[in-house]
Amino acid sequence: SAMGFPNCGGAIDGTHIPILGPAHQGSQYINRKGYFSMVLQALVDHKGRFTNINVGWPGKVHDARVFRNSGLFRRLQEGIYFPDCKISVGDVEMPVVILGDPAYPLMPWLMKPYTGALDTEKELFNYRLSKCRMVVECAFGRLKGRWRSLLTRSDLSQTNIPIVIAACCVLHNLCESKGETFMVGWRLRPIAWLLITHSRTPGRLEDPSGTRCASGKL
Repeated sequence: SAMGFPNCGGAIDGTHIPILGPAHQGSQYINRKGYFSMVLQALVDHKGRFTNINVGWPGKVHDARVFRNSGLFRRLQEGIYFPDCKISVGDVEMPVVILGDPAYPLMPWLMKPYTGALDTEKELFNYRLSKCRMVVECAFGRLKGRWRSLLTRSDLSQTNIPIVIAACCVLHNLCESKGETFMVGWRLRPIAWLLITHSRTPGRLEDPSGTRCASGKL
């Protein structure tokens, strides 16, 4: 509400967790940054806690495809994720929505930024949406800052990696709910992010957060 989206039920985005190249269908796991990864897609609340996660898709798969094939999409589409949750702003009744970036489909229950030529009202809408959506990028940054194993190529089996990622998300929620301190030193240096994004060779990742927390999208 404080950020201008009183009917927002969370922000959604995806991030990449580095893995060793699989023996089979390895090319499907090479993401657009050029390293092998597995996708973690998450819905995050206003306190930076994960309320829904989807783990295990190959890094090459687009966020929109991961989302459309998730249980979250089905439940939102059927209207059972936020059952009977509507709010009134003035005399206008509004449904609860989630917020996504331009990669996501525009739906009655999913808002994303306007594109193209923008008037003042659309620019204000985009500003407020972007401000609210930053919570998911910050959550990814804090997740990776606390659990550094998510920054290095895991040698676990493809079956076990999603379990470890999910466990880290649960522990993250406990830390956030209990108000555990997030140390400044856990944030990664910007230079490391540059080294990652310009390298085609999978390797050690050194970065979770940053001044805008955007590096959580790694």
